[in-house]
Amino acid sequence: MPTDHAIDAAALREAATALTEMLRLRTLPIGMKLFEDAGAIEAIPGLRRPPAGKTYSTCQLVTQARIAGLTLGITTANVPEFSNCSGVIGLDAPSDLYLSGRKMEGVWFENREASAAHQAGMPRVPAGRYHALVVSPLRAGRLDPPDICLFYANPAQMILFFNGLQWKSYRRYDFSITGESACADSWGRALATRQVSLSIPCYAERRYGGVADDELLMACPPEDLLRGVTGLAGLSKAGLRYPIMPFGPQAEPAEGMARSYGGKS
Repeated sequence: MPTDHAIDAAALREAATALTEMLRLRTLPIGMKLFEDAGAIEAIPGLRRPPAGKTYSTCQLVTQARIAGLTLGITTANVPEFSNCSGVIGLDAPSDLYLSGRKMEGVWFENREASAAHQAGMPRVPAGRYHALVVSPLRAGRLDPPDICLFYANPAQMILFFNGLQWKSYRRYDFSITGESACADSWGRALATRQVSLSIPCYAERRYGGVADDELLMACPPEDLLRGVTGLAGLSKAGLRYPIMPFGPQAEPAEGMARSYGGKS
């Protein structure tokens, strides 16, 4: 098991394997990394680029990495320019069409004021510094290390991961809900703040990124992934594992509680 302090590709590969096994994840944990020099991504082994002239939403690129296991590099030429896709990850700033509220007025919001307020409240990486982004499965070890790690899980799996984060050193976690463009709450917030960030994937992520109905998205710095996996191993030793076996809503809970807490009173 990797330690809390060994943050490199090998440790993250080991942690991703342990996370997948302990939580029985359906898809691969992945890494995401921003680059100031767009040309630097060409040195990454196994890198693929979208076909020339073809653009994807960022959530589609994430899905290709977590399901197909691809290592993908993008610039603004590969995602819609001056949009929320490129703006959330800081490759450019959204255009006035978005920021003014005109784009989503009458679609996601009744009026332009609400639509503009939505844009103003979205967590984003500031534009200007970064010019490329790469996503890759952690098992490939091609980002050493990534800026953030991501994985999709159902609510039961996700709460156990949070229990793992809290196992050695407790803190309370709070999150935002942007609504549509929920990628701002996951990789946008985590890239911008380097904080553990949970999101409820939005309509677009489900329609275009293929996110399943029961999936939540975790985005966190590599050190927090390692910390969470270490905590999951500790919980497992105490008998707290996934899947969570139901004790029964009509059964006396004392027997089950005794197995977890012993004779503590």
